[in-house]
Amino acid sequence: MTILDHRGNPIQTPKLVEPQTASISTLQHFWHDANTAAGLSPARLAQLFESAAVGNLADQAILFEDMLERDAHLYAEMDKRKSAPGTLDWSIVPPRNATAEEKKLATYAEEVLGDLPDFEDLVKALMDGVGHGFSALELTWHKDGGELLPSFEHRPQEWFQLSMDRRELRLRDGSADGAELWPAGWILHTHGLAKTGYLGKMPLYRVLAWPFLYKIYGLGDFAEFLETYGLPIIKGKYPSGASTDQQRSLLRAVQSLGHDARAIMPADMEIEIINAALGANTGHLDMVAWADKTQSKCILGGTLTSQADGKTSTNALGNVHQDVRTDIRNADCRQIAGTLTRDLVYVLLLLNKGGITSLRRCPRMVFDTGEAEDLALYAESLPKLVGINMKIPVRYAHDKLKIPEPEGDEAILSVYAPEGIAAVSAPIVPSAAPVAAATISPTVSRIVAPVFTRQQQAVENLGDQLLAQLGSPVNAELIYSAIQAASDPEDFEQRLAALMSGSSQDEFAQALSYGLFAADILGYVHGIEG
Repeated sequence: MTILDHRGNPIQTPKLVEPQTASISTLQHFWHDANTAAGLSPARLAQLFESAAVGNLADQAILFEDMLERDAHLYAEMDKRKSAPGTLDWSIVPPRNATAEEKKLATYAEEVLGDLPDFEDLVKALMDGVGHGFSALELTWHKDGGELLPSFEHRPQEWFQLSMDRRELRLRDGSADGAELWPAGWILHTHGLAKTGYLGKMPLYRVLAWPFLYKIYGLGDFAEFLETYGLPIIKGKYPSGASTDQQRSLLRAVQSLGHDARAIMPADMEIEIINAALGANTGHLDMVAWADKTQSKCILGGTLTSQADGKTSTNALGNVHQDVRTDIRNADCRQIAGTLTRDLVYVLLLLNKGGITSLRRCPRMVFDTGEAEDLALYAESLPKLVGINMKIPVRYAHDKLKIPEPEGDEAILSVYAPEGIAAVSAPIVPSAAPVAAATISPTVSRIVAPVFTRQQQAVENLGDQLLAQLGSPVNAELIYSAIQAASDPEDFEQRLAALMSGSSQDEFAQALSYGLFAADILGYVHGIEG
């Protein structure tokens, strides 16, 4: 049976056990000059970009690698962005309205990819496409029991070219149009949202190359300035009519004096030492600082998450820049997840499980880019919202607070209660309709309030259990009636004494203690004073 990829191209399974690039000898011996950035000028940079726009990606890719090697700031900022998706949790989720089989496929794919020892490296390698415009990982599939499992190898961007129509990426095999990539043999990530247009014009490094170029000029001028800063100016004088040999002798003496502080020269010549060269270096460093900030803005969306000058930087501005950086990370994750779903998850299930009818019904990879909400804020606001009859699913609170729901008989946390008093762990259901103020009913433990928190319910239960321990002739209902009818604590004591007139002194003391304690805690819970 012929297996087709998501584009309808047949997958030739015998070819999957070896990399496609192994059969292209020109790539194995490809070598490039590692000093492309040396002597770079605006005219040379424009020429490289023009060549890449028409399909020759190699020289441009080589320049980008040189930029990373020469510019520590550029390397650090790009590494931050490329590393961000690898710090997040991920999962394989089934499609909407998934069948039981589709759910099983999602579970299988997540288990297989989760067991890959270098999956985080795979994600970071794909993020190389942000700067270069694309990133290509070559897949090989090996047998493990009855399954075909993937391994990957990142391939340098200079191994690729554009097709004649400039729309498709091909391997450089010496032909004009290049070699087509084998189906199921590659994870090809095109970072299309970084920039749009032809693939040769999409790399973010094209934007970063110009500040890099001006930074080179600034650093070069600064280095030249440091070579002469503070050195004295030495001037040699020779008499008129001096021969060429005499002039050269004086020049050698001046040069020797500058380096060795020792020199000889004819007696009729003289040397004058003038004051040291003075000047300011702020202009050169200002250009370097401008280039660094420009690169940070292009890569991370701001500068305050990369550097701070202690003057204009504030915590509020830093938080704003961090929010922008988070938005960029989330956008990168969505694109990476789409590529992995198409080129890895779909192919993995196709080769091992079958049953995938289309890419639309394929389980997809999702990065967890959500942030946990303020736990204290939600603990205060949710009970109030529930109290005004707002219908809030439990799942919503779990999702917002990043607290997983218990599975099966998994142990759950509960409110601590003293020994002998049952802990409260069941959810509290508010009254059907909110009330303006707490009211007391003649039944035990039924004080209606807008909403109970778990802590309030625990105290409520404690009062009920204490009142339930009262013996004859007084029960909990009579105690509640006395509380409701009493105008003040002294009135309550008198009413309680009347109820206990036929009891012993010990029974009276116990009932009084329980009653007063119950009245105190119930008043505390429901805001009843007096």
